[in-house]
Amino acid sequence: MLAIKLPEDIESRLAELAAKTGRTKTYYVREAILEHLDEMEEKYLAVERLDKTGKRWTLDEVEKGIDLEG
Repeated sequence: MLAIKLPEDIESRLAELAAKTGRTKTYYVREAILEHLDEMEEKYLAVERLDKTGKRWTLDEVEKGIDLEG
């Protein structure tokens, strides 16, 4: 179970969309999360990797199949 507080304007827009379409607000919140969760995970993983020091490879190196372990 998840409870979230939304700004009033977003809550109003969500309620209006739900009323117009006959779906629940929960349906649209769930859809929005499912639509964007992968993208957000990838973004934070990329930021985390950038913060770590270590060897980095160029796209050319990866495409040429160099020994990435060495």
